[in-house]
Amino acid sequence: MAAAGRPDIRPASWLLRARGRLTAVVTTLAIDCGGGGIKASVLDGAGTMRARPIRVPTPYPLPPALFVKTLLELGGRLPAADRVTVGMPGMIRHGVVVATPHYVTRSGPRSRVDPGLLAEWSGYDARGAVADAFGLPALVLNDAEVHGAGVVAGTGCELVLTLGTGLGSALFDGGALAPHLELSHAPVRWGTTYDTYVGEQERRRLGDAFWSRRIRQVVEGLRPVFRWDRLYLGGGNSRLIRSEQVARMGDDVVVVPNTAGIVGGVRAWELIADRYDPTL
Repeated sequence: MAAAGRPDIRPASWLLRARGRLTAVVTTLAIDCGGGGIKASVLDGAGTMRARPIRVPTPYPLPPALFVKTLLELGGRLPAADRVTVGMPGMIRHGVVVATPHYVTRSGPRSRVDPGLLAEWSGYDARGAVADAFGLPALVLNDAEVHGAGVVAGTGCELVLTLGTGLGSALFDGGALAPHLELSHAPVRWGTTYDTYVGEQERRRLGDAFWSRRIRQVVEGLRPVFRWDRLYLGGGNSRLIRSEQVARMGDDVVVVPNTAGIVGGVRAWELIADRYDPTL
């Protein structure tokens, strides 16, 4: 297993873009892990899907061993790839889980936290485990970061917010990924976190019209905090935002398809090229 903070490199028919060196095209197994489902596809070097995406429900309870087993079984149903990208919810640093909100619960989002699962996931080397299981170079990031990799233009300050079970976020400056902040756990009002305030449960309770209005209010509240050049709204629920509310947010706010959570699996490797030399 590689040292913490450095991708696990194994002999394979692939080369990476690293520190300005152009490289050969590789295929990537991209896996987008959410609170309710896990989906995957295989991408070519341009980020084009070479196989129809497949999805399975996220199993609960979900200890790390079952998580990796689920990913391995999902990958086994797709064409072979040269490397693996995994996006998962929570605070992930150098492939190690600092905290994950859903996978520590007994039966999924909003259910009780299981102390045993909390202990298993805390400090778990997800990147190392995925690399060992697949026998391939692996990259594990927060799911919103992978999503953002698939949509950002690479210029200016770009914020990505993903709307699904909860709220995901990723910030990019000139195409470089900023350190991850768990914005979803910050209080927004009345002691309520963003995760709860705009998550799937509230969308169902409010209905799409009122929920869309709430999304616009959140966007306007965050605007003076980030002063972004562009904001991308993605995730499975972004398509449900009413068009009139999107129009009122301004030209600097763009709704992007949820497929970016998979497509970003290729470009995500470029985000780490300046941090690590994968030839070492």
